[in-house]
Amino acid sequence: MSEKANQTLSGVSETLLLPLYNRAMESKRPDAMIKDEKAVELVTQMRLDFSPVRQIRITELPKVIRIILTREIDRYARDFLARHPQAVVVHVGCGLDTRFERVDNGQVEWYDLDVPDVINLRRKLIGDEAGRYHLLACSVLEDAWMEAVKMHAPRPILFLAEAVFIFFTEAQVRSLVLALRDRFPGAELVFDGWRPFEIWLGNRYLSPSKFAGLMQWGFWSGREIERWGAGIRLLDAWGFFDQPEPRLNSYRWMAPLFRLFKPMRVFHFRLGKAVG
Repeated sequence: MSEKANQTLSGVSETLLLPLYNRAMESKRPDAMIKDEKAVELVTQMRLDFSPVRQIRITELPKVIRIILTREIDRYARDFLARHPQAVVVHVGCGLDTRFERVDNGQVEWYDLDVPDVINLRRKLIGDEAGRYHLLACSVLEDAWMEAVKMHAPRPILFLAEAVFIFFTEAQVRSLVLALRDRFPGAELVFDGWRPFEIWLGNRYLSPSKFAGLMQWGFWSGREIERWGAGIRLLDAWGFFDQPEPRLNSYRWMAPLFRLFKPMRVFHFRLGKAVG
């Protein structure tokens, strides 16, 4: 194939190749923590240009951490759906992930949201929307997509953002969180957050690649987000060494550092109080 399907992607959008490739490699393992057969298919068929990924020397630890992160955000989605089977879930910055297929309970109304170039690629490689599954082709910073989701009120709503907010500025994320609080009171938000020095390290790690310098926002504590506005409440924050994980056994020496400095955590918030 002379022209790869992702030729129109650039900048932050093209970073979807990193987790896609990682999920494909993980899915081939006999002890795989997640299975993503679509990722395996896309990598095997070489329908995408993965040369930007191959520019990066990715060691085993970042690979494992990235997969654990995906698995844990899946868990948050399943937990929410166990509490609210007929909920609405919005997967912000969905890329080419197949989270809907992994966590679908047969009742959830699901929205995959990403910029138009990514959604067009998704339609081409994975498929179009149908039934309870919907696609939103716009930036999460725009307002139009919120109107589409708001039609499902007052159903419980969960917003998921995996490896997305790190590419925005603090002002952009704050504006988004406040808009979600105001338009979807009582909704829950799950996203991974990095500390400022981890943003610096991440950009340095990616410096040999075309992804250099793309990461922008880091913060020190989930309490910072609570102070953005009334009604924003931190429910919990999950860390990589909070529970035993066999795939991290060879890195157990790092556990005290993770517990002390609490890097790269998953944050779970409630945004205001539900109406009615």
